[in-house]
Amino acid sequence: MSHPIIIQGGMGVAVSGWRLAREVSKLGQLGVVSGTLLAVVVARQLQQGDPGGHLRRALDHFPIPAVATRVLDRYYVPGGKPADRPYSAVPMPSLAPSTALTELTVAANFAEVFLAKEGHDGLVGLNLLEKIALPTLPSLYGAMLAGVDYVLMGAGIPRTIPGALDNFARGEAFEREVPVAGTADGAGLPTRFDPAELFGGPGGGGAPRLRRPRFLAIVSSATLAATLARKSNGRVDGFVVEGEPAGGHNAPPRGPLQLNDAGEPIYGPRDAVDLGKIRELGLPFWLAGDRARPGRVGEALADGAAGVQIGTAFAFCRESGLSADIRARVCALSRDGRAGVLTDPLASPTGFPFKVVRLPGTLSEADAYAARERVCDLGYLRQACRRDDGTIHYRCAAEPEEAYARKGGDTADCAGRKCLCNGLLAAVGLAQSLGGSDGETTGASPAVELPLVTAGTDIADIARYFAEGAVDYGAADVLRMALADLDTDGSGDGEPAESAGRRAECQPV
Repeated sequence: MSHPIIIQGGMGVAVSGWRLAREVSKLGQLGVVSGTLLAVVVARQLQQGDPGGHLRRALDHFPIPAVATRVLDRYYVPGGKPADRPYSAVPMPSLAPSTALTELTVAANFAEVFLAKEGHDGLVGLNLLEKIALPTLPSLYGAMLAGVDYVLMGAGIPRTIPGALDNFARGEAFEREVPVAGTADGAGLPTRFDPAELFGGPGGGGAPRLRRPRFLAIVSSATLAATLARKSNGRVDGFVVEGEPAGGHNAPPRGPLQLNDAGEPIYGPRDAVDLGKIRELGLPFWLAGDRARPGRVGEALADGAAGVQIGTAFAFCRESGLSADIRARVCALSRDGRAGVLTDPLASPTGFPFKVVRLPGTLSEADAYAARERVCDLGYLRQACRRDDGTIHYRCAAEPEEAYARKGGDTADCAGRKCLCNGLLAAVGLAQSLGGSDGETTGASPAVELPLVTAGTDIADIARYFAEGAVDYGAADVLRMALADLDTDGSGDGEPAESAGRRAECQPV
């Protein structure tokens, strides 16, 4: 079975959108859409008027027209909402989500994958985070309805995902436990998704059988890879082995947390992945984290990998979902040798280290972070908690401290925590207006949530993709440079590859 050499990283929120994934897929590699907060992304894009009509075209193909109609009736604003009007709220995820949120989540993931696959026969994947567990099941199902080819998942231990894919392929329900704080035995509580309910329940015709996508777990250690390969509830088809240089969330260092002079976690020899043990598992794997440099693909293949995953280089190309202004500013910093990231041990409410791009006018600046009024109005990083009376509530370390304390949290956990949901949405042109429910603002322009940008350490060198006199670069430029040291027959003689579409031959999975 052939696999792509290059996996385009599934960067959220909406950085890895359908346009980027489709371009990479058309060029013969694995284009990946991010499923993170996708219900909110699609709801806001519809409220912007759905420029180009792409989402409405995708929803025209949704297999349950009544669901598509309800989504459009709720969120679509012909011509787009006024810029100073806040976006309409989307229900927050929970263990028992509303029907409206479930339908929106399924439809949003369907539309994103549908658009990424439209007009070609290349491979498309969906990336999700185990740390954002509540919307996972309807997200998976929506992507499968659109024929997604791969599902990639990390930021935790996604041991139950293979079984969910198996059940959904058969049109059957699936239930998984979500971690809940405050339980004496550490047990979680179930969340469930039944495709038949989406299709009308008893008498509704039943859910169709679907093709099961391949599942790649994103891991940072051979121990975790072995656990997933042997103890998951279904077939794991391979691994993305991610190192600390990668953007977004990073695995914390093993052992006691130590910080360098810049306040970043210190990684050491214990954090290096034993590739020998990864190879022993007999499954395809891809290496991730600063893998876009010339020659790195060849190195990975020589180490027995099927290829590499590349994120940061794609994040700032013209097909990326990042706003044009942020892309231009970061590229200018890279050209000047001033682009950099901070591995912030506190920024993410998940408790995982999170890479933050140092960029003026964003939440990476201490003054901007301090001036922002703390609010949790999206809720995707909330943690389910059990009260003494057994009832369930939800809290997030980035919410107002008094609210966090009322829910039994330690306010010390709130120090330095950033609202990733709002900040990352702002970075892709979907910032919430802060003018109030009536849209009233002061000043010449509406106040909006400030962006937060994440990237890997490779951000320092993205200027290498610019041709002489060019103002931007494309996904094709990234692939061309990454694959330049390979030849078409895999002999490694240094002759340039004729096409970015070459794929690695791996053992069947």
